[in-house]
Amino acid sequence: MKKWRKLTGEVLTLPLYQAVERTIVHEIKLNRVKVCIGTDSQVKGEITDFATAIVFLREGKGGFIYLNKYSTRNHFSLRERMIKEVADSIEVAYELCPLFDKYNVEMEVHADINTDPQFKSNVALKEAMGYILGMGYTFRAKPEAFASSYCANKVVQ
Repeated sequence: MKKWRKLTGEVLTLPLYQAVERTIVHEIKLNRVKVCIGTDSQVKGEITDFATAIVFLREGKGGFIYLNKYSTRNHFSLRERMIKEVADSIEVAYELCPLFDKYNVEMEVHADINTDPQFKSNVALKEAMGYILGMGYTFRAKPEAFASSYCANKVVQ
């Protein structure tokens, strides 16, 4: 079972779907809200850490994050690891998509993949873009992919 928490470290006591629904209901009373989902990973010797961030953006008023982190001993090529990051984000987006539709909340999936071919992560750009767009989600890559390249990144560092 995944343990989701806030950036403060407070663990979500409700299942993710219920916690996100409560959050959306609360936030749309106050502001227009947008959700961005992204995953990042970091290889540390034999261990690969993955972190997924659900970023709630309050229009013109900042935002906040729900996070999940896990580690694995599986070995990945760079391309496999980039696609695994995208798959983790899509898994969360797919689970929560009925809420976004129900409450008319805009949602994006962010990939920690550089659009510049000079960077190694670019090797997975086409597959990641196809995967995300094929699921019907809005796609963002670096430098616009702050949910993965900044928010989730801070957790796996």
